[in-house]
Amino acid sequence: MLISAAPAPAPIAAPAPVDQLAQVQQHLEAVSSMTASFAQTDRNGRTLTGTMTLKRPGKIRFQYQKGVPQLIVADGRSLYFIDYQVRQVERWPIGNSPLAVLLNPKKDIAKFAKVIPTGSDQLVSVEVHDTDHPEYGRITLIFQKNATAPGGLMLQGWVALDSQNNRTTIRLSDQAFNTNVSDGTFRWNDPRRQGPR
Repeated sequence: MLISAAPAPAPIAAPAPVDQLAQVQQHLEAVSSMTASFAQTDRNGRTLTGTMTLKRPGKIRFQYQKGVPQLIVADGRSLYFIDYQVRQVERWPIGNSPLAVLLNPKKDIAKFAKVIPTGSDQLVSVEVHDTDHPEYGRITLIFQKNATAPGGLMLQGWVALDSQNNRTTIRLSDQAFNTNVSDGTFRWNDPRRQGPR
């Protein structure tokens, strides 16, 4: 009875998700900056492309393709969505965004994250969701194992769900890590008035 109740493979297999979570944490802590090309697909299937620039802590910029009058940028304190066509600016505290997991190197993801099975030993998928604040939405990060990338992982993209269950998928390519990124990259022109922020 005792032997059959505790089969040998279980203790060996159980630690794997914890190890993967620790590897993701190690990757995030090892990244001070990142640049990549991105393709963003929204819930309606519309895809936009552009370049992403990340500098931790707290800075990110999604520069969309030419002809798209939108910008998403975080300046270290707040995350902004700027629509130049209608001259509107929306602002959120960085911590209220699913992107906080990428922007805050001190965030212990073990409290908010769980490993999602991918069916591939080369892919690691982690869902981050603050159960105390469901209004912040959730984000599922997708990594590919890569010995040359920080922590042995290459961020391939993510799927974000906002509090209304609107899904946005980001796919990354041409990733480069820990390059020199100027703070000026995260300045932006406020369409509501003249002059940069």
